[in-house]
Amino acid sequence: MKLILAIVSNDDSSSVSTALNKENYQVTRLATTGGFLRAGNTTLIIGTEDKKVKRAIEIIGSESKRRTEIVPSTAAYDIGRFASFPVEVQVGGATIFVLNVEEFYKL
Repeated sequence: MKLILAIVSNDDSSSVSTALNKENYQVTRLATTGGFLRAGNTTLIIGTEDKKVKRAIEIIGSESKRRTEIVPSTAAYDIGRFASFPVEVQVGGATIFVLNVEEFYKL
């Protein structure tokens, strides 16, 4: 048995969860916040059999799209002088951890 932790963008979380549910994966969603842009993320917790892990990862990958966003950035030019300019960054996609599960109980 495996435990999949998938961190996806809030924009993709509904489509990822729906696609996983359609293929009979049970998904628990947790609201989380990322460290890079402090943007909202969703962490999906999925318990599944070893042989179904690859398919779950495929589903998550197909529903989690990378995209480019423009975010403000600041630079210091002198003491107390700052300028703000936009920076293009990649957001979205998924970060996935697959963990071994020794025991599983559903009560």
